[in-house]
Amino acid sequence: QVQLVESGGGSVQPGGSLRLSCAASGFPFSSYGMSWYRQAPGLERELVATITSTSGSTTYADSVKGRFTISRDNAKNTVYLQMNSLKPEDTAVYYCYVRLRRYWGQGTQVTVSS
Repeated sequence: QVQLVESGGGSVQPGGSLRLSCAASGFPFSSYGMSWYRQAPGLERELVATITSTSGSTTYADSVKGRFTISRDNAKNTVYLQMNSLKPEDTAVYYCYVRLRRYWGQGTQVTVSS
């Protein structure tokens, strides 16, 4: 069975950092692009970052560009989201997503507040 287990969320002060992890199983991880999405209460779910399965190229939402980095370790079947210089507006539930297969993780809460 397909599993996507997010971890690394929590509460942090503005300017702080967190690293989210998504441990995947049940499908050929290295063959698929991966994304991180986020959703704040009352707002639409938005695409934060994507990493491809082939070239490993990355894309980011303008709101996080220069602060967040998506990466993957195919040997560990894990995708990461390094989040630096966090802002209150980054507060949301963050979801791991498998492109094409359309698998979603359960989400992990990130709260940025002073």
